[in-house]
Amino acid sequence: MGDRASNHMKLIAHCRLYGILDTGYVSPESMAAMAGSLIDGGVDILQLRAKKNSREEIRTMALELVPICRKAGIPFILNDHPDLVPETGANGAHVGQDDLSVAEARKLAGPRALIGKSTHSLNQAMAAVAESPDYIGFGPLFATATKPDYSPIGTEQIREVYRVIPFPVFCIGGINLGNLAAVLACGAERVVIVSDLLRAENPTARTTACRALLPA
Repeated sequence: MGDRASNHMKLIAHCRLYGILDTGYVSPESMAAMAGSLIDGGVDILQLRAKKNSREEIRTMALELVPICRKAGIPFILNDHPDLVPETGANGAHVGQDDLSVAEARKLAGPRALIGKSTHSLNQAMAAVAESPDYIGFGPLFATATKPDYSPIGTEQIREVYRVIPFPVFCIGGINLGNLAAVLACGAERVVIVSDLLRAENPTARTTACRALLPA
């Protein structure tokens, strides 16, 4: 696991700051520019999340974003739609608890694809081990407008999830520059930050500030 990206692509094990290009905050027309801003700020991996867009719209955005991420040497992940991985050149896909299994997603995305899995409790994280994803998301730690239907799980289980999970864990949900140090103090080593980067007056500077707090 974690070595499925190309030889010139940052390995998932070396990724600390996971950015998400969410169409809830960024228009399709602005996606490329925002990707460039986050990459310039030092983001380690990018995902396209377009819950309300059509498959064809997602495909179009992905085809624009893949070369940008490839040039920067960072993995590009599609939220859902593992079937679009081969035809867009994305590096992988991310699936939720109620979506396809990791095995089903990898069958569609291809054997070299990175597959991530969302988990919302320690039990779900431990259950995900049997599916052998390349990484998991763990959260939401805090209430977040990005995932309004999910109850925050807090930070108490962070150390335990890092202790028992044998692959990269990215904490997610309401994390921002203001609370990042506290999240890291609770044992987190990798985080996903969404709205705090996308809505920042200067996304590049905000990304740089967040990345500076994370391990090298």
